[in-house]
Amino acid sequence: MTDSAVQQADQPADSRRARRAADRATSSRRGVRATFRAFGTGLTFGLLLLFVGIGIATIVVPAVTGSTALTVRTSSMEPALPPGTMVVVRPTQVSDIRPGMVLTYQLNSGKDTLVTHRVTQKQFLADGSPVFVTKGDANPQPDPAPVQEVQIRGTVWYAIPYVGWVTAVFTGQSKAIAIAIAVGGLLTYAAWMVVSSLRDRARKKPTS
Repeated sequence: MTDSAVQQADQPADSRRARRAADRATSSRRGVRATFRAFGTGLTFGLLLLFVGIGIATIVVPAVTGSTALTVRTSSMEPALPPGTMVVVRPTQVSDIRPGMVLTYQLNSGKDTLVTHRVTQKQFLADGSPVFVTKGDANPQPDPAPVQEVQIRGTVWYAIPYVGWVTAVFTGQSKAIAIAIAVGGLLTYAAWMVVSSLRDRARKKPTS
């Protein structure tokens, strides 16, 4: 067999190996893209659930239950409620308030300034009216004056760390609008990812 014949016989084998290598490279790239697409879709739905959860916790639940979402701004209740924590305060019957509960009250009756501290004692005045001794968990001393019933806004129902700083930026209707925009954007992106994935699968189907 001449050198020319050997070269011609080797060419198809080389071509097949090249095609297989190209196919493997293409398959690898597709696998990487599919992995990133799956990760992006999972991350999007995770963020979507997070934003929906925040919206429910900060807007829906307080509105339905008559509670109030507030932001902790000082370190007096660390480590339980560090600054930036969002607390939801629900109305509570005075008779149900016990030591150990975290109480939100007006520093001065009728004023806007609120304090959220833990009840350490429940006492009674001469007329039988209950008052509460409160103290910040991080404070060395109790608060200067017992809290009277007229000052009480409620007790802390649940708390979400860090969310308070975010929700403090938006108030009232602007909070609902911001959450709706975020959820809408995530839904749009998730829908685009799903459609893109379905389109790629359709392209991979062999034609008859």
